[in-house]
Amino acid sequence: MSTIAIVGTQWGDEGKGKIVHLLGKEADGIVRYQGGPNAGHTVVFDGKMFVLHLIPAGILIPKKICYIANGVVIDPFSLYEEVQLLQKRDITVAGRLFISELAHLIFPYHKILDVAREESTAQGSRKIGTTRKGIGPAYADKVERTGIRVIDYLEKETFEELLEQNLRLKEKFLQKFSAIEKLRKEILDQAKILRPFLKKFACDTSWMLNCAIEKNKKIIFESAQGTMLDIDFGTYPYVTSSNPIAGAVGSDCGIGPNKIDSILGIVKAYTTRVGEGPFPTELKDEVGERLRQVGKEFGATTGRPRRCGWFDALVVQRSVRINGITKLALTKLDVLAGIDALKVCVAYKHRGKTLTQFPNSRTILREAVPVYKTLPGFKEIPKDAKKWEDLPGTAQRYVQYLEKLSGAKISFVSLGRSRDETIRLDKSSLWE
Repeated sequence: MSTIAIVGTQWGDEGKGKIVHLLGKEADGIVRYQGGPNAGHTVVFDGKMFVLHLIPAGILIPKKICYIANGVVIDPFSLYEEVQLLQKRDITVAGRLFISELAHLIFPYHKILDVAREESTAQGSRKIGTTRKGIGPAYADKVERTGIRVIDYLEKETFEELLEQNLRLKEKFLQKFSAIEKLRKEILDQAKILRPFLKKFACDTSWMLNCAIEKNKKIIFESAQGTMLDIDFGTYPYVTSSNPIAGAVGSDCGIGPNKIDSILGIVKAYTTRVGEGPFPTELKDEVGERLRQVGKEFGATTGRPRRCGWFDALVVQRSVRINGITKLALTKLDVLAGIDALKVCVAYKHRGKTLTQFPNSRTILREAVPVYKTLPGFKEIPKDAKKWEDLPGTAQRYVQYLEKLSGAKISFVSLGRSRDETIRLDKSSLWE
């Protein structure tokens, strides 16, 4: 086995970046396969904090090769800034980052469309709570077959022709917010800098990845967001515009699905969500605020406070099933320390019925009331905890209960932001 897909099991922000950084030490390559600059992977490396939005967390590990696959939508200016920031902090990017020529690009008009949509529905029931980065409109262009790919951007005449086409198509709406000539000039001026920048990284990543896998190189496929934000299986319409699930790795990277050897799910010891949408176990009291402050639950991309709540087993069970997860990494267990009683949602009640599976109906989900199992809390976890035996007995029992409910083995317990603050419970290699 040489490939691992790492996916989020909740509404994102589970700590995927840290686990990718941890397992990246054993890998040869790390691939970001979907999403856009709305992702925010926070990683502590050598005592320094890095927040990555497009580039895989593996870039922080010397000599590791990183890929941005065709399933990602890329804001070229954001990518340029991210590379510049890494280089200023002595992280080598050249020769280590490869970007799919088939990835679609985000332009300023996508951001205008994104913001306008959110503002126009701010008082209605369909405000999604996007990061306003232009991700949804860029994916919409891709599906409508009007998108501009990296390879198109690199061909000056092709790009200018496609840009004119897009500006004409969107002119009626865009001119309410910006002069078309000003927008055109901004995009063309940026291209003078960004085209030669992107050219250094652009290639056929599908070919590269298939070659690497054939040579038995160890590859990690890293998702953005979480399963419950999946465009198909998430809490629609309050979802992202792509598929963060493991099943998307094949189409989003250009490899056969039979080349994904194992799937590791990342799950938080409680639940969080950013933006709008249903959240049955949300806590709007002092416990929820405590989780937010102790867990530093603020969006890495926008700084927005995350909504916090108790662990929801129905959410994680759905994710385990959809992704085919066999092993889990449990993160932020330390955040729960000091809370006297811990609750875990084991079912929902709806109009007199008990639901033991996550419902697809938005109406049922909006009205569902959690059914909780209460477990004893635990005191502070020792800062130097390195093995299972170092955890308080009640913390061990909490982890064991979550494992039993989830239906997948918990192989890692994460206790802090640094990759070294992780207890490995399963001594066998994920690569076996």
